[in-house]
Amino acid sequence: MIAACCENDRQAQHQLYSQYCDAMYNTAVRMLGDSMEAQDALQEAFVAAFNNMKSFRGNSTFGAWLKKIVVHKCADLLKKRKMHLVQIQDFDAATENWEEQEAGISPEVIHEEIKQLPDKCRAVFSLYMLEGYDHVEIGEIMEISVSTSKSQLHRARHLLRERIKNY
Repeated sequence: MIAACCENDRQAQHQLYSQYCDAMYNTAVRMLGDSMEAQDALQEAFVAAFNNMKSFRGNSTFGAWLKKIVVHKCADLLKKRKMHLVQIQDFDAATENWEEQEAGISPEVIHEEIKQLPDKCRAVFSLYMLEGYDHVEIGEIMEISVSTSKSQLHRARHLLRERIKNY
């Protein structure tokens, strides 16, 4: 009886892993910029999710719950790298239209240049621009202030513009 229950759990876990693996890996690699670290974060996130399945209340989809775990695991890895944040005092609100300003550049070029950004800039940029988090949420996830999140986004946009202006 116990063996059948464990086998059913493993099958359900495998099914969830198969369903969400690619999307969660993409989130992790965008945040971390490194496929090996993304795989590590993904593995840790799935283990944490499966070990804490009882805490999933169903207030959101399983995918949204799992994504938060992945984002937190990535943020933890970034913290371990002990990267320094660069404060930019004058955050320019005009940069909010970054996507429109960069129209015409191939997504592949932008993707490659995003991978070259400093860790914290890349993480904030990915969370804000690609994952849809706001600065308050990013601050909570990465344990930084809202102004630091904004300045890192500004820095990321500035660096990307500088890097892609020759394309």
